[in-house]
Formats: sequence, C-alpha cells, structure tokens
Amino acid sequence: MNMASTLPAGEHQEWRGRVARAFSRAASRYVQLAKAQQAMGGRLWPHLPGQAQRILDLGCGPGDWSLRLGMRYPGAQVVGLDLAPGMLDEAQRRHGQAARWVCGDAMALPLAARSVDLVFSNLAIQWCPDLDKAMRELHRVLRPGGRALINTLGPGTLMEVASAWSRPGAPTGVLEFRGAARYLASARLAGFRHMRRLVRSERFFYPDLDAVMASIKGVGAQVARPGARLTRADLLRAEQRYERWREPAGLPVSYRCITLLLEH
Repeated sequence: MNMASTLPAGEHQEWRGRVARAFSRAASRYVQLAKAQQAMGGRLWPHLPGQAQRILDLGCGPGDWSLRLGMRYPGAQVVGLDLAPGMLDEAQRRHGQAARWVCGDAMALPLAARSVDLVFSNLAIQWCPDLDKAMRELHRVLRPGGRALINTLGPGTLMEVASAWSRPGAPTGVLEFRGAARYLASARLAGFRHMRRLVRSERFFYPDLDAVMASIKGVGAQVARPGARLTRADLLRAEQRYERWREPAGLPVSYRCITLLLEH
C-alpha cells in the first residue's frame, strides 16, 4: 500500500479514517502482540534529554510510553496523541490520567507553536501520507532547543510478508516504506538543522503464518484495500511461500528501523 505524499485531499481523509479504524480495532490486543514495536521503542530511551517539561508522545497507542515518559520526567506535562480513538480509550483504561490523551493527526497537531520540549514517536510517522507536512508540524510545536526522537520504518521492512503475498493482485496491505534520506530531506526542509540518523535491521520470529499475520494485524499495521478478499488458495500459496524463509527459531519478520534524532 503506497504511502506517497501525492494523495489528493479527499484520499488523505479516506486514508486517515481507515488507519484510525484499523488501529482502534487493534487496541485491546496491541500490548500482547506488539513485541517488535516495544523492543524498537526501547532503542529511543538512551537518547532522551536530561530534562523536559512538556512532552508529546506522537502515535501513543495504548499509552505505555506516555506513562514511562511521565515517570522519567516527574512533574512534566505529557500529551499522548493518537489518530485512533480506540487506542486512546485503551490508554485511558490502562493508565488513567498519566497523560492528557488527545485524538489528533500528525499532519495537523492540535498544539500551540513552540509549546513542546520533547517529541517521542515510536513507529507512527510512516503512516503519514504527507511526510513534509508532518515534519513541519513537529518543527512548529517544538521550542528552540527542543528535541524529536523518532522511530520509523524503511525499505526491507516486512520483506518476507511482501514475498509471501507477491502474487499480482493479492491484498498484501504492506506499505512502501521511505528511505532514511527521504526523512532527512524532509526534516531539513521543515527547518531542522541538527539531525542524526541510525539505521538497523531487526528480526522477530513466530511459529507459523497465523502468528506472523496476527502480529501485523494485531497492531493495526495492515490495512487491506477496500473490497479485498482472500481465497483459500491465496492463504495456502502465502503459507507455502513463507515456509521458504523458516529458520530454527521460526518464521522471521524483518524490520528496517530508522531512528531520527532531530533538534530544533
């Protein structure tokens, strides 16, 4: 599924609704199934600044990182923002008033300019059709000297899944991920002057194709095309193709994690 920034405004709105619904449906299972997402989020922790009073957890999901950020910075004001109302309901249920839970879009942040010291965002901005707009919004809400720590995903992510569903017309729902250079160019265009990137490959293993697909669907990270229908033959073919990737640890799922360290 292409995440290029050339979608017309009407299609942006349609995409926004589909992503919000997919993640809302996944909310109750997210923590159980999102081991890859949780592991990658931990890689941001060593890059946190010494102090922060106003923090945005962008794409907060069920709020676990928002809670941890509040504990890391006692007395700080933490905003957990997500596009999916269902995720925010789960965050409220799990963590109460640990943060101010806000439903919003990364491309139109409902925050004042220069109102945030720290943006923490784990695997969210790859869902933004208009990356440049999202970067401009991050730059706008950060105060001078503020920091954005971002994990996103690059080419090669879910390559085994894409291979398994590679028959023409098969409803893979796999994103076309942007490269690190595209993110840095967008950050520079937005006005960020101090930028670093770290790129690493990570692999996680699952016992069978059902578990692989549950790990993706369970965190909302697969949005089928409208009207897409899987046949039994599609499923059997995908299973056979995926088995070619099997290792002693199980069926692998690859992630190409891009970490962006941006300073205003």
